[in-house]
Amino acid sequence: MRSRQEPRRVSNGVIIAAMLLSLCVLSIVKARYCSTPFAKPDDPLQEQMNSSIRMETDEPASKAAGEQEEEQEEESPATGGGAVPEVSTTTPTAVAGGGKGKPTCFMTSKRSERCEARGDIRVEGNASTIYIGGINKEWKTKPYARYHDPVAMAYVREFTLKPADEFAPACTKNHSVPAFVFSNGGFSGNLYHDYTDVLVPLFLSTHQFKGEVQFLLSGLKPWWVNKFTLFFRQLTKYDILDIDNDRDVHCFPRIVVGATFHKDMGVDPARSPGHVSVVDFKRALRRAFGLERAAASRGGATGNGKPRLLIISRKNSRRFLNEREMAQAAAAMGFDVRIAEPDQHTDMSTFARLVNSADVMIGVHGAGLTNMVFLPRGAVLIQVVPFGGLEWLTSVTFKNPAKDMEVTYMDYNINLQESSLLDQYPRNHQVLTDPYAVHKQGGWDALKTAYLDKQNIRMDLDRFKKTLQEALDRLPPA
Repeated sequence: MRSRQEPRRVSNGVIIAAMLLSLCVLSIVKARYCSTPFAKPDDPLQEQMNSSIRMETDEPASKAAGEQEEEQEEESPATGGGAVPEVSTTTPTAVAGGGKGKPTCFMTSKRSERCEARGDIRVEGNASTIYIGGINKEWKTKPYARYHDPVAMAYVREFTLKPADEFAPACTKNHSVPAFVFSNGGFSGNLYHDYTDVLVPLFLSTHQFKGEVQFLLSGLKPWWVNKFTLFFRQLTKYDILDIDNDRDVHCFPRIVVGATFHKDMGVDPARSPGHVSVVDFKRALRRAFGLERAAASRGGATGNGKPRLLIISRKNSRRFLNEREMAQAAAAMGFDVRIAEPDQHTDMSTFARLVNSADVMIGVHGAGLTNMVFLPRGAVLIQVVPFGGLEWLTSVTFKNPAKDMEVTYMDYNINLQESSLLDQYPRNHQVLTDPYAVHKQGGWDALKTAYLDKQNIRMDLDRFKKTLQEALDRLPPA
């Protein structure tokens, strides 16, 4: 019996080995000869690029960093900042201050760490130190929701959570409400990062306090606080403390250091306190800036029956080269057209009301599209996607958040004939023929240089008008 089974086993093994060998050969052949010139980037590459997404400002590089009302992408390092600490997670259910060990610090996502404690809490702000009763180990943390990006985190001040032993400083000011520590270091000052790294996580983390919370802001820039003061008043009844420069020892019954992050420009209601969503965040913005218009329509908000088109203009890279012709074509179609170019000097309330009056908003990928947070429900956002295989980038930043914000999203993907890159490179140059190879070889810096910094747009007016007609058809009826 054994002699008859063994040849059969050998025969089956040979067949299986042959099949596996064939699959390996086919995989190698496909990878070498069947790849398309505009294939999607490899998953590890896309993950690397996603970790490097930074919204570029449209401000001249010659402006001095640290100038009042500056909105440069990267700010000068705050005193006491350092390298991003290596983080070990603990469970969010542990009670800090209620037992031995380190304070309760846990990663709410790969982008954000949140530390919580109750009891004897003493904050010595100008020493970047928080003393906590009932713990026996130190912990270091940075209260900014971009932990995956060491470039950003290098500009965020680090706080040390220490045991409140007999050497801890005595309280000089006592508070009866919880404290919440956050930072406007990192890339804040760029509108996109203001919202995705700071304001949305701040709302998510503090709305449940119903105003009874004291904000302690690290890296405070007065112009930045003034810009969003009306929004902060929706979350706290108390003036924000400049904690880095405060010489008092503030004592609190509870403290939270660092905001919870769910996703870019978004909130996951299933994981948020009270199951709030980004629509609730938009509602808070509407209250803050006095925005009266709740919904868009084909009849517009002007009372003359015309839907309003807002063109977001840019003055440096990714400019519309035929912006005036675009406005004329849209007006001929029956739109009430407005062109606006927001910058660091733009009054937030005024611009918010302008965006809220729009039924359709169009702009090239960039921080200015962040103003979609002010669009009324049912409005249409048209993101003009520059040439260069940037669909994954434009999806993460604006396409994906739009749906949750109750905004109808449309892409306008630039073809090569509409791009100024055609005037800068020969037709057989890799920048034009194989964008993903550029991405893969040079990473974020190569992508930014080739496709974001050096590209302008001349819209095909026929395509543009067809896109506007589709947007008009998607608007709610008057």
